[in-house]
Amino acid sequence: MHDIRAIREAPEEFDRDLARRRLPPKAAELIALDERRRALLTDLQSLQARRNETSRQIGQVKRSGGKVQPLMDEVAAIKDTMARLEEDERAAGQELADALSGIPNLPLPGVPDGEDEADNVEVRRFGQPVILELPKEHFDIGEGLGEMDFATAGKLSGARFVLLRGGLARLSRAIGQFMLDLHVTEHGYTEVAPPLMVRDEVVYGTGQLPKFADDLFRTTTGHWLIPTAEVPLTNQVAGDILEAEDLPLRFTALTPCFRSEAGSAGRDTRGMIRQHQFDKVELVSITTPEQSADEHARMVRCAETVLQRLGLAYRVVSLCTGDLGFAAQVTYDIEVWLPGQGTYREISSCSDCGPFQARRMNARCRAKGEKATRFVHTLNGSGVAVGRALVAVLETYQRADGSVEIPAVLRPYMAGREVLVPHA
Repeated sequence: MHDIRAIREAPEEFDRDLARRRLPPKAAELIALDERRRALLTDLQSLQARRNETSRQIGQVKRSGGKVQPLMDEVAAIKDTMARLEEDERAAGQELADALSGIPNLPLPGVPDGEDEADNVEVRRFGQPVILELPKEHFDIGEGLGEMDFATAGKLSGARFVLLRGGLARLSRAIGQFMLDLHVTEHGYTEVAPPLMVRDEVVYGTGQLPKFADDLFRTTTGHWLIPTAEVPLTNQVAGDILEAEDLPLRFTALTPCFRSEAGSAGRDTRGMIRQHQFDKVELVSITTPEQSADEHARMVRCAETVLQRLGLAYRVVSLCTGDLGFAAQVTYDIEVWLPGQGTYREISSCSDCGPFQARRMNARCRAKGEKATRFVHTLNGSGVAVGRALVAVLETYQRADGSVEIPAVLRPYMAGREVLVPHA
């Protein structure tokens, strides 16, 4: 959410930043909506002052024995007019809020300009991409093991679901547990087990509503299934005033995530890359404005450590203005190398949202000894997606005979098992 006062003070700058997002100017329209709302407030204040004055006059007239009915009639008329104006002001305020809530966050100055993912800028690489003579993709490997079953999942739930069995199911669980343990014990995140169904205002707070309702699943009770643990983790501080010296707060969770994948027809229709349900380890930080940039860099390093420990090659890219997510002001994606596809694919996205989500949630902080408050900054990142990590492990550690070596860091979670072999 944007601050209308800041837009009024610098409309040209606001429109320039929107243009970097490939969006038309909006400042004049927003200012006009705000001026209408403010004019109604001014009228209400004038009427309230007149009502108070007239009520005072009624008391004086009563004490002097005069006729008060004309004054009482005036008060009644003012009351009726105020009721209409209050309704108009509420409607004008909602219209402004709706307009503001549909505008994405503005990119920071250092974000590269561009139209789409083709204009993202590579920042660094880690590891040497594995090149195999006859590489298989993860779905062929998993089905060859006899433990990745899309047909049965389709019978149970339809397209974009998978059923894992045996060693592969345990390997998926091992990946999630390894990542969660790493972030808690080494990176200082607090583990949270959040609800998977949340209310409207919670999804609104992180920016998924109202613009992206079609990307979500809604229950018959009016709850939303979380598309990412970012939603409940970030909203823990909604409506709070935090002490600045207690920040940053760092949270992590391993949860299922649910997405409708609206608009992705024909993309990654086979395999585990794009699913309606998947597990992900999420990282969320709540910081002061001054801590925000350093915390973003730290979060990216935490996600990178996962891939380094797993022995997976990857690259970090800075998303261009045309590829930024709705709530982000800067994002670094981590793309893991998939030998079966012969390309890098996103496995983590780490974003600094600045005060954008905090303003929607009314989450603030206050320095010690001060009365004034400021909006906190919120950050989120995948630390990382479990399913895509499983894909990368299968394709990176595949063997010609159909078996898959288990990365050393995961073996303690696999009862010491070193290899997955095809079922006889």
